Amino acid sequence: MGEVLSQSEIDNLLAALSSGELDADDMNDASDKQVKNYDFKRPTKFSKEHLRTLEIIYEHYGRLLSTNLPVYLRKNIQVSVASSETVIFSEFTNALSNPVILGIVNFQPLGGTIIIELAAQLGFAMIDRMLGGSGDPLDKNRDFTEIEMTIIEKMMVVCMQLMREPWKNVIDINPVMERIETNSQFAQVIAPNDMIAIVTLNVKIGEVEGFMNVCLPFFTLESVMDKLNTKYWYANMQEQNEEDFEEYIEALIKRVDVPVKAVLGKTNISVNDFVNLQVGDIIRLDTEVEQDLTVYVGNIKKFTALPGSSKDKYAVRVTSVIREGE
Repeated sequence: MGEVLSQSEIDNLLAALSSGELDADDMNDASDKQVKNYDFKRPTKFSKEHLRTLEIIYEHYGRLLSTNLPVYLRKNIQVSVASSETVIFSEFTNALSNPVILGIVNFQPLGGTIIIELAAQLGFAMIDRMLGGSGDPLDKNRDFTEIEMTIIEKMMVVCMQLMREPWKNVIDINPVMERIETNSQFAQVIAPNDMIAIVTLNVKIGEVEGFMNVCLPFFTLESVMDKLNTKYWYANMQEQNEEDFEEYIEALIKRVDVPVKAVLGKTNISVNDFVNLQVGDIIRLDTEVEQDLTVYVGNIKKFTALPGSSKDKYAVRVTSVIREGE
């Protein structure tokens, strides 16, 4: 509501207008409000707060990719959020080149789908690493073969599943990979004029660098838009119980492969005897036949065991566990 003037202020204002000290046109210009053009073809459906929250979610997602993908590719991987923006879907598809890797993901329980776009050079680098190469991209892009698409699909599913944890503070999602497309014309799962948010991740696999774009349509996120703000996101962060964290670490450690060896015994022989060894020669060890063998895990003495066989293979049966300090 505008400021109410007193009678004396009104008289002074009229006197200034009469004397020419104040111009009425200047008063009208000062009171005019700024008018912005509104493009109905590109309605503003994502606020800066929404984009900032999506960046936070995918910064967490990038850290998960950096930690988990090296298990499959056996190479250092760096992932960071490069940018976030809103565009209409047709602008996104028109900017795509062929071939391109597009993962169509059903973002259950939210309605609709999202799209994960991976640069072709990153796809070829992943394939090269998975097949034993050094992870070099192709000098010239070409279409992917069926075998290469099978490898790419496996890697895209891994990337998709890692989205669950970052979205947990907003909603528990259960994403399902519907299909992989290499031609943008076959990925028209969203109306051309629909607004989408694009979060761009910069992915570096060794010396190969490229972008991964996550395309999030408004109608897919519409039911959770109120939750896409930093205040709600931080308020719903659940601190993980230390015991749960220990169990998680323990579960990861249990999957690590470690070398195990059973030592039959030891002895010393001369170099001359070693060079002249023949099939059927007998080497006397420092252990007896009925004596327990020592089993090492890595270089640590961990078990004692008796020798035997299992299904036509040599085996040992653990008889005791050697505790730390024994």
